[in-house]
Amino acid sequence: MTTTHLLYLHGFRSSPQSAKAQRLQRHIEDTRSHVVWSAPQLPASPRQAADLLLQTTRSWAGLPPESVAVVGSSLGGFYASWVAQQLRCKSVMINPSTTPWVTLEQHLGEQTAWHNPEESFFFRPEYLEELQALNVNGQPPAAPQLLIAAMGDEVLHWQDMVARYPAAQLLLDEGSDHALSNFENYLPQIDKFLGW
Repeated sequence: MTTTHLLYLHGFRSSPQSAKAQRLQRHIEDTRSHVVWSAPQLPASPRQAADLLLQTTRSWAGLPPESVAVVGSSLGGFYASWVAQQLRCKSVMINPSTTPWVTLEQHLGEQTAWHNPEESFFFRPEYLEELQALNVNGQPPAAPQLLIAAMGDEVLHWQDMVARYPAAQLLLDEGSDHALSNFENYLPQIDKFLGW
């Protein structure tokens, strides 16, 4: 069944204005205009982010799980795995954070927004526990997964991503970076995975 509802989740300090989010949205508008698209600005609190994602997708609850999908990048990839378990839907993880409660510990305190340096937020110690509460590592995937991992990722280790998602269809990029600057090249594979 083709995907009719798609959720995009940005990474830490990022936003729906990210290059990947904007490119994917344009791609959908140009080629899949019937698809319902949502890319919310995620709050700093993981608990609040989870609540927002459940609220955002509440109206999708009656849909066949096969028609829903989630795409997430970095921390958004971690969230995407959690959402996919709740909605029993397909998921695409792009350079996902696998243990954000560990990797984000060094980012406690005031942070600036990547796409608007004039905006800031406070990343609190309790958010690390909130991240652990959303951890679905070790649970069998509820639906097919696609993992896009860049071996040149300068922020996270691609080996951790591959180990975390043993059941996922794997696209291993030998040259790109954490932002997956060549994201455009993967649109055909994402289309195929989503059943378009």
